Amino acid sequence: MDRLHQIQVFVAVVDANGFAGAARKLNLSPPAVTRAINELEAQLGARLLTRTTRVVRVTEAGERYAEDCRRILAELVEADESVAGLHANPRGRLTLTAPVLFGAQVVTPIVTEYLRLHPEVQAQCWFLDRIVNMMDEGVDVAVRIGELPDSSLQAVRVGQVRRVIVATPQYLQSAPPLQVPTDLQAHAIVAASAVTPNAEWRLQQAGEPVTIKLQPRLTTTSNDAAIQACLQHFGLTRLLSYQVATLQTEGRLQTVLTDHEPAPLPVHVVHREGRYASKKARAFIDLAVERLRAHPALESGGGRP
Repeated sequence: MDRLHQIQVFVAVVDANGFAGAARKLNLSPPAVTRAINELEAQLGARLLTRTTRVVRVTEAGERYAEDCRRILAELVEADESVAGLHANPRGRLTLTAPVLFGAQVVTPIVTEYLRLHPEVQAQCWFLDRIVNMMDEGVDVAVRIGELPDSSLQAVRVGQVRRVIVATPQYLQSAPPLQVPTDLQAHAIVAASAVTPNAEWRLQQAGEPVTIKLQPRLTTTSNDAAIQACLQHFGLTRLLSYQVATLQTEGRLQTVLTDHEPAPLPVHVVHREGRYASKKARAFIDLAVERLRAHPALESGGGRP
């Protein structure tokens, strides 16, 4: 069997975490995938994958070999593109994902700038408040907020956002004082369940984490609705800093208990192809990293929580 075919199958199995997923991706039968892996291991004289009835795991040797195979495959693609005159011209469909509000407010302007720069690319944006499985759902690039689980995905940190408590200056003028987290219990609370599903706000007090259990006057599944309720001087809500950055700059919302905020959440640009990403993905990643690191709604990693 052709060695190039074998390593393509091997990389697909590693990326899909299984034989069935690789077979679907490559449009091969599961027995053909199994045969390719068996022949490759026999030729190398090394075990690349450990199989059980439920899971496929990559051995230490397999991890090293997979990285080398990705490099070889990427260099072949680069060579083909160069010969075809496509090296400097990203083209095709780029699929990306981000949280709903972050996508609308921050990512969309980057996407439109990218499309103007690369007229042969079409973009599909999935703005969803859930974690998309990039491999299973065919997503090229993701912008994610929060700590990342260990995975084979590549990530570039571009900044951080804070979990902030806000209200209008008019509400705060007539409301009870707010000096420590427990003072929140005397206030009207608007809970956005996408951020605070249990109506428990985790903060810091005297250098220690503290959880404040609250009885919201209003609970909504929409962050936009929580913001609108606060703009009506109804009470306090807790959101991510980028979601209210413009309103804070305009003076319409004000943060409280800033000294009691928990650690900020990192923001990453995540992709699944390493430094050998396709031209369309690489061009978008480079632009997105530059624009996000300069965006006023994102703090640098060295800023105050």
